[in-house]
Amino acid sequence: MPFPLGMLLFILGLVWLFRGKHSRAKIALSLSLVWLFLISYPPLANALLYSYENSYPALHTAPKNIPYIYVLGNGHHTDNTHPITSQVNEVSSVRLNEAIRLYRQLDEQPTIIVSGYSGLYDPTSGAVMQERLALALGVKKEKLHLEPLAKDTQEEAEAAKKYIGDAPFILVTSASHMKRAMRFFNYEGLTPIPAPTNHLAQIKHPHYFTFFDQDALHKTHILWYELVGLLWQKIKGIS
Repeated sequence: MPFPLGMLLFILGLVWLFRGKHSRAKIALSLSLVWLFLISYPPLANALLYSYENSYPALHTAPKNIPYIYVLGNGHHTDNTHPITSQVNEVSSVRLNEAIRLYRQLDEQPTIIVSGYSGLYDPTSGAVMQERLALALGVKKEKLHLEPLAKDTQEEAEAAKKYIGDAPFILVTSASHMKRAMRFFNYEGLTPIPAPTNHLAQIKHPHYFTFFDQDALHKTHILWYELVGLLWQKIKGIS
C-alpha cells in the first residue's frame, strides 16, 4: 500500500544516514517526503479517485421489470449489545440502503440478494447481518436471498451465475469497487445493471492548503487497492 511504501523509503533513508551514506540518505528521505505529501494531498487524491469512481454513472431510477438486486458485502462484527446499524460497517450499510432505495421504486419489488461470509473469527455471516439490517429497515423477509458462503467478489459473481442465471439484475457496490466487480460478473457471462454508491471523492472544494490529510490518504489507499486488483484480474485472465 502507498503509505507503507513511503515509510519503507523513509526508513531506508535513515539506515543510509546512520551508515554515513549521506547522498543516498538525502535522496531516499526527500523522495519519501514527496511521496507522503502527494498521497495525502486532498486535491490530488480527490481528483484521481473522482475520475475512477465515475467510471459508471449513478442509477437514479431503477428500470422496470428487474427481478433481482444484488448487494455485494463488505464487513461487519457481531455484538448483540449494539444495534444492527452499528454491527454492519458503514460501507455495507450504504450499499444496502442504496439497494433498498431502488427496491422501493419498483411496483413489483425485486428480490434483494445479500452476500458475505463470516470471516475468520466472527460467528455470523455478512449475509445474515445484512438480512437483519434489511428487515429492520422494512424489507420483507421473503424478498431477501442470502449468499452466506461467498468470500470475495469473484465468488459473489459465481454465486450470482448459479442463482440468477440469465435474468436481468441490478448490481450495487461502492463506486470505487464497481469497475472491478463488473469485470468479475461479465467474466461469468452476466450483464448486471451497475448501481454505484458510497462515492467518497469530491472535487468542488479542493482544499489546496490542506496537507498530509488522513482522509486523502484513505482515498489514495482505496484507489491503489482497486488498481492493484485490476492488475491482478488481468494476470488471471479476467478482463
